[in-house]
Amino acid sequence: MTAYGMRSSMSRKGNCWDNSPAESLWGALKVARIHGKKFATQREAKDEIVDWINFYNARRQHSTLGYVSSMNFEKNWLAKQQQVA
Repeated sequence: MTAYGMRSSMSRKGNCWDNSPAESLWGALKVARIHGKKFATQREAKDEIVDWINFYNARRQHSTLGYVSSMNFEKNWLAKQQQVA
């Protein structure tokens, strides 16, 4: 991560605000695709997770984003920013 100028973000003990979006994402993944499922190979498990993440970002409609997908929300936001500039 250092090579890319990134650093991990971890809250203090008892302060979950940094972790809540990630916890929500992984919790949804587990409930939707992983819980109780047995995979024949590690590759099969990875493929299932990648497929779900692609669905979550590209097709799943989020109520907090006005019922559009995350990718469409960002695309619309970027287009508005370019219009302003």
